This record gives sequence, structure tokens and C-alpha cells, in this order.
Amino acid sequence: MARTLQDVLALCREKDVKIVDFKMTDIDGRWRHLSIPVDRLNEDTIVYGIGFDGSNYGYAPVENSDMVFVPDLDSATMDPFTEIPTLTMIGDVMVIDRPNNRPFDQYPRNVAKRATEYMRQLGIADQMIVGPEYEFYVFDRASYVTKPQEMGFAVDTHQAEWASGEEGNNGYQVAHKAGYHTSLPMDITNDLRSRICLRMEDWGVKVKYHHHEVGGCGQLEVEVELGEMTQMADNTMVAKYIIKNSAMEAGRTATFLPKPIADEAGSGMHVHMQLFRDGQPIFYDENGYGQLSDTALWFIGGLLKHAASLCAITNPSTNSYKRLVPGFEAPVTVGYAMANRSAVVRIPAYAKAPKNKRFELRNPDATCNPYYAFAAILMAGLDGIQNKIDPKANGWGPYDFNLFDLPEEEKAKIGGLPKSLEEALDALEQDHEYLTRGGVFPQRLLDIWVEKKRKEISKMNRVPHPMEYAMYYDL
Repeated sequence: MARTLQDVLALCREKDVKIVDFKMTDIDGRWRHLSIPVDRLNEDTIVYGIGFDGSNYGYAPVENSDMVFVPDLDSATMDPFTEIPTLTMIGDVMVIDRPNNRPFDQYPRNVAKRATEYMRQLGIADQMIVGPEYEFYVFDRASYVTKPQEMGFAVDTHQAEWASGEEGNNGYQVAHKAGYHTSLPMDITNDLRSRICLRMEDWGVKVKYHHHEVGGCGQLEVEVELGEMTQMADNTMVAKYIIKNSAMEAGRTATFLPKPIADEAGSGMHVHMQLFRDGQPIFYDENGYGQLSDTALWFIGGLLKHAASLCAITNPSTNSYKRLVPGFEAPVTVGYAMANRSAVVRIPAYAKAPKNKRFELRNPDATCNPYYAFAAILMAGLDGIQNKIDPKANGWGPYDFNLFDLPEEEKAKIGGLPKSLEEALDALEQDHEYLTRGGVFPQRLLDIWVEKKRKEISKMNRVPHPMEYAMYYDL
């Protein structure tokens, strides 16, 4: 049952709330927020929203940037990180219009909702169910400097084999790329992860499990239960907020950078997915490859056909492509297979029941805006279903062997993921019609996205790199 304003006000009285906080998502996928005294929360706030300047969020031009935020009452919960009792809500952004305000078509949450509505209009399914896996690093310290005369970064954690030694590790170091499922006493972040997961549960995010990941210097993973697509994008924002703030509270620092350390495992955000119609899974077929239906295989075909352009949205940072290299269980070759972690699309062998039958897209990372990423994934899959794109007929598999071992000429025949953000943006400019169907991704948003990302690339390319000093300084 949907919450009413009276329900939320009752919660405020029960928790002695003093401040009500509203969290909004900018174009990059960062939360921004504004806060009001609790006695300002009234019917007008819920119906008409709170005005703000959208130009600072990366969307609207300055000359047309007045917008309103309308809170989602069902999202109301206590913020565990504020000293003053604070109720927090997420919600939707509206454009001021007459006679009624209308949803802002570029706002991430609105894009995800339109993708779901487009799927329903097609009659293919009524629910897209996704389950992201959150990989991240927790360090004792992290710092960086980007001055014209000084450039570099430094991280330290006393569990790593390369620890600075400024603080004792008592002999328990985790070897290079040997952290997977390591236990106490080497797993020094166990209690931190447990605290993170309990806070996620309190917020309404159902946790599947947590563990130490491969990266020996503090790589961790929290995996959550699958859920409805827009809700899971909300949950992704919640998870990142809780993880980063819990680490800070513990005197540490968390990052979702895909490749924070050279030669260590990178951090991805694998996305598991299912489609349901009338409460029934439509990806299952007992006689299909991997027990997948034709519909599921066509969905995979759409993902693989549009893999390069999708990367511009699912892997939108220059750092993303330092992770997508051979040798670290990150996919680089376009393909699908059962239980094969070298493929872009993996079909988990352990998901056997019809209601659990699914596959995962392995290339995304958490620098993405989850609303845009999940919506783009759905749109690519819908294109595959509409056009019955057969991944096997297109030469994308199934590949039941390690794709990293293929000769380069064979990899070239199959096709690979972009090797840089620039390549991904080039692909998006050439291949984006599937995203604009049904008005899901406005062309203006895609134009803003590409322009913004190209500026980021240009900024990176103009800066001397410390490795260039090591390689060329003495020439």
C-alpha cells in the first residue's frame, strides 16, 4: 500500500525527526540533496514540489533550468549518517508547465520509468527484474593531487602486500589477486561489510551476501536480491551512499573506480536480468541452450549487437577501460556462454529453476548512472526481441571455453568491446536509434551526454601522466 503524507508525518513524530532531506540524481549518477525543517513538510510540498536550479545538475541549459522536485513518499526512511534526526526521500523531477507540471524527460528516474512503460506497450513483458553486484575497494587512506606542477595519487591499506608499513599489519597480508573469500583475521573489513549490509536492509535493500573479493588490497563485494528495474536503480544509489559513508565513519575510504590500482582486479557492476509477464518468467525453456527461451536468446542478441554503444552508458569513465583488459575476469570479447566469466554475457549454471533463470551482463561498472544504464540495457534487449536477433547465427557463441585464450585474429572476427571511452562514444553516435524509441532516451540527452564525455576525455588527454615521466623523461 502506498504511503500517504499522514503516514510520513506519523513516522516523523515517531522518530522525532527534525529535518527532511530530499535526494536527487545528477546526470553523472551522483546524489545531490536539499533539506527543510520538518514543519515545512506539507501537502504543498508533496503536490507542487520544491524548486531548484537544474542547470547545476548537468541537464538543462541555464536559460530554462527552473525545475521542481516531487518526493516519493514510499521512499521515506531515516538517514543513518546524520547527527540530527533526518528523514530522507528520493523522488522525481518535473518541468514547470501550464496547466500542470510535467516529468522532465532527461531526469534519470524518469528515463528508467519510460523504458519500462515502453516494454509494456510492446506487450513483451510487464517487469524487467535486475540484480546488480557491487564491487568496490576500501582503503585506509586515499589522496590525489592534480596541480599543473604536481600530478599523482596514493592509496594505502595495511592488509595489502605493498602496505607502507606506517601502521603494523600483524603479519596478516593478503597476497596479490588472492583475496577472494579470504577469512578472518586477514579479512579486516568483515565487520564493516556486515554493518553496511544491515544498514542496507534497514533502508529496504535486500542483501544476498557479502564477501572479500579478488583484490588483495581491500576489494569487497555486496550482492543484492533481484528486483524491479527502477527500484533497483534507486537501491544502487542507496547502496553506494551507505558504502561510502560507512567507510568514512570507520576512518576508511571506499571507491567504485573500476581500476583504482594497476595490476589488481578491477571493480565491475555485473547486472543480472529477467523478464516477467503476468507474473511468469519468460526467459525459461527447458530445452533451450542453458535452459533459455528464444526470447531470452534474442534479448542477449540485442545486448551483443549494441555492446559497443551500450558501453558509452554502462562504462562511462575513462578509467572504465583500464578494467576491460584481458587477465582479470573482465570481458573483452563479444560473446555469450554458460558459466563463462570471459564472456560479455554469462548464463549462471546454478540458476536452474524457471523463476530464477537469468543471465548477467558483465561489462558494466558502478561509475555509470544506474537509471540510464539499466534503461539502456533494457532497450538493447527489446531491440533484440523485436528483431529476433539470434546471437548464435551472428557468431557470438555460445563459447564454452576461455575467450582470453583465443588467437587475436579469431577475437577480431568475433568482435570486442571498445578499448576506450572515445571508441564507445563513437559507437553511440553511430548506433543509438534503439535508445530513442518510445521517447525513452531524448536525443537532446544523448547529445549532452556525448558532448560532456568528450570534454572529460579532452581534459584527460591534456594532462601529463606520471608514467610518461617514467618512460620518456630522460630521452
